[in-house]
Amino acid sequence: MEAGGIPTVVIGVHAFRDRLAAMQLPRTLITPHPMGRTLGAPKDDETQKKVILAALDLLETAKSPGKIIDLPGRYQI
Repeated sequence: MEAGGIPTVVIGVHAFRDRLAAMQLPRTLITPHPMGRTLGAPKDDETQKKVILAALDLLETAKSPGKIIDLPGRYQI
């Protein structure tokens, strides 16, 4: 997609950080959440919005390929 001019951001969980880094993706946002809840807990609109906004910010601010950002915080049910 990047080669076609469509910028991308991959959102992944911390459990897969090393694997995602090895893939050399253009932009990666790592969340502290568990597998299956990458954006946060169900109905946790505030956290889900925070993750999406962080991904959009990374899309705008990443200056070089391979940028990985770790979203701070802890998973809360």
